[in-house]
Amino acid sequence: MANMQIHGNMEPLGSALKVKSPVEKSEGGSFADTLSEALNEVNDLQLNADKAIEDLVTGKSKNIHETMIALGKAELAFKLTMQVRN
Repeated sequence: MANMQIHGNMEPLGSALKVKSPVEKSEGGSFADTLSEALNEVNDLQLNADKAIEDLVTGKSKNIHETMIALGKAELAFKLTMQVRN
């Protein structure tokens, strides 16, 4: 069997962890403000996707990759919003 050695130069893990107290208040706004901002971001992604589709169809843009990425972002954000709602 191989020789196993344990070296004593390791520090306890507890000194590396800094846990935030659950009693501390967060510095951000209220939950309603945060939720409103998130919904506005989802709306912006939907509008950007619509604009990308319109530009692709009208010939203003020929980059289908960016259009598909915009659609994917909008779809993912909407699905996440629906899951939070449910």
